[in-house]
Amino acid sequence: MIDRRLYLPEHSWSDDPERRDAAGIPETVPFATKPRLATEMINAALDAGITASWVTGDEAYGQDPKLRAALETRGTGYVLAVACSTRVRINHGRTLVRADTVAGRLPATAWQRHSAGNGAKGPRYYDWAWVHIGTGRLDICSSDATVPPANSPSVCAGPPPRCLCPNWSASPVPAGAWRSASRLPRARSDSTTTR
Repeated sequence: MIDRRLYLPEHSWSDDPERRDAAGIPETVPFATKPRLATEMINAALDAGITASWVTGDEAYGQDPKLRAALETRGTGYVLAVACSTRVRINHGRTLVRADTVAGRLPATAWQRHSAGNGAKGPRYYDWAWVHIGTGRLDICSSDATVPPANSPSVCAGPPPRCLCPNWSASPVPAGAWRSASRLPRARSDSTTTR
């Protein structure tokens, strides 16, 4: 661990002077979102000469365009989860569509199965696909055998190589090729993976 920041929930802590006083939190500590705190810590680390090829985070961080912009400005790659309802631009920015709609319409040839290693119940396999969006890409991971699948989209960007998976060999889905709803057979998994 090289840094930390105090996150104060806005209404239950930041706006409650008695609670702050009882906990010894100075008035100079303002409310800040988790992505803002993460941006401050990343900038401080990079400014201090610490190198990082990429940053990763869950939906709380992936939904913040300022964090993504700060990473892109610094040339730092990232993989940040986003909600399925996140709207992304595909087809060279001409089409604005929900991430789960993109996932649901990808052709079977867009998906590749990769192992996330062995779990308590054996190998954990996930199906992956990716689509170019703006300056980065939308990665989609699915481990659910149900239809429609449960997808975990992530927005990725940064200098090549953009993918953190060393065995990744899939090609991006070309513009306009995501109209089919066909899918590869899926392996059932009760585990989740960290990307």
